[in-house]
Amino acid sequence: MKQLPLLLGPGPTQSFENFAVGANAVAVGALRAASSSSTPLYVWGPAGAGKTHLLRALAREAAVQGRRVGAFDPSLEAPWPWGEGVDLVLLDGCDDFDAARQHAAFALFVEAATHGVPVVAAGRLPPVDLPVREDLRTRLGWGPVFQLLPLAEAEMRVTLKREAGRRGIALSDDVTSYLLTRFARDLGSLMALLDALDQFALIEQRAVTVPLLKRMLTEQPLKEGA
Repeated sequence: MKQLPLLLGPGPTQSFENFAVGANAVAVGALRAASSSSTPLYVWGPAGAGKTHLLRALAREAAVQGRRVGAFDPSLEAPWPWGEGVDLVLLDGCDDFDAARQHAAFALFVEAATHGVPVVAAGRLPPVDLPVREDLRTRLGWGPVFQLLPLAEAEMRVTLKREAGRRGIALSDDVTSYLLTRFARDLGSLMALLDALDQFALIEQRAVTVPLLKRMLTEQPLKEGA
């Protein structure tokens, strides 16, 4: 079975414990319980909302329990054959499935229903708005659907400082403010920026400050958000 390498993302291990929950406690609780239900579950939200983080966390938790996970996203070529012994199917990036991947995802739904295996899926849009074939859209919306809500600014600041601390960075208030006002407020992009900043500070053997961050961006330009 082809599988998305959900267990090995860049940076720190992505788990439920280090997910910034914010206003998404109900969605996270439902997702953690989804692997014990045969009803599909779908989460949606913009890029950086934490969809892939949560699927990786679910895959990791299932693996620790000795379960076999079949996980798929648009980077994997179709067809996606069913694997014997799979007891959890994860589908990420559903809004980017082309015709072949939509067919493959629908076939997985059929096999999962036959074997009583839960399917957890994610995309940037709710099922009703997904640009996919109708039978797949219907199955993605069969069960609970949750929107992942963005963190409030105070929560974002706490999360940034916590994740910086994991990387050994003492993130001051002025650096945090600079990041939040100059870059898109999605955690995926900000975590990648923290990783780059950590490496740059190590090479320069300097503490992380706004001038150091500006210098890094001059030497290693990154796309800034509005």
